[in-house]
Amino acid sequence: MEIAPHINVDPAICGGTPVITGTRVHVAIVVGSLAGEMTMEEVMDAYELTQEQVKGALAYATDLVKLTEAYPIGA
Repeated sequence: MEIAPHINVDPAICGGTPVITGTRVHVAIVVGSLAGEMTMEEVMDAYELTQEQVKGALAYATDLVKLTEAYPIGA
């Protein structure tokens, strides 16, 4: 089931972990690779993704952060 543009969740694929649609590449791998200082082009080459797929992973991660409530620890 596509849950966001270019992002798919299916219990039969990677245990239901969000992946790039049509692949087994986890959204977390894409975002983590970019956070680890790989360029978009390097990520695209390493995982055989399009620019739109990489941007879809970032947009999905952004939406998750927006929905996250943070609570101070020990305050």
